[in-house]
Amino acid sequence: MNIQTEKIELMKLILETENPKILESIKTLFTKESTSDFWNSLSEEQREEIDLGISEIEKGETVDYESMMRNHRK
Repeated sequence: MNIQTEKIELMKLILETENPKILESIKTLFTKESTSDFWNSLSEEQREEIDLGISEIEKGETVDYESMMRNHRK
């Protein structure tokens, strides 16, 4: 099913519902999506780990997947 078909199906469901809780949930979902950045929901420790990983990648301090798996399978 393509994205346009999905949108139309969702619109039909929204128009047919009489449940205010469902409508409020949908509204909240869209409000949260447009106003929040996932980065802000991460802990300081998680942010530091991500920054460290990015730094290691930029320095070329990486290990390919197969090598890593070989070492962990032993």
